[in-house]
Amino acid sequence: MDLYFLIKTIHIISATILFGTGLGIAFFMFRGWYAEDPREKLFAIRTTVLADYVFTAPAAVVQPATGVWLIWTGGFSWADHWLVVTYVLYVIAALCWLPVVWIQIRLKQIVAACLSSHAPLPAEYHRLYRLWFILGWPAFVGLIAVFFLMVVKPT
Repeated sequence: MDLYFLIKTIHIISATILFGTGLGIAFFMFRGWYAEDPREKLFAIRTTVLADYVFTAPAAVVQPATGVWLIWTGGFSWADHWLVVTYVLYVIAALCWLPVVWIQIRLKQIVAACLSSHAPLPAEYHRLYRLWFILGWPAFVGLIAVFFLMVVKPT
């Protein structure tokens, strides 16, 4: 197999993992939000944080690394309009994702503390969850647009 197609396959798989894990995490966190039992909430948040470490973070590193290699060896111009838009969208998604990771860790700490002390969830929990939800949208829509640009490569 040609090395270019191997790297391209890795790029596509990592994009799929990045997007699919993000969608799965969002669904899982959303379901955990509506759970009545705080142990269920904690399980959902713990699993979400773990999935980000195991799947999302490595894919988020592999994506630009393989993308750079594909641009370099594929004969594309770094300044092609579709690539510049892709860079911007990827940076926006990353800038949304980084605080989301911190929020997830903080939500996990809040729920764990409330569970051990039998206290109700504080306003901070609800505020952080809403912020988590809002930050997810630009990342989600941005990655859909990146997929479109990667497939179509408009000039």
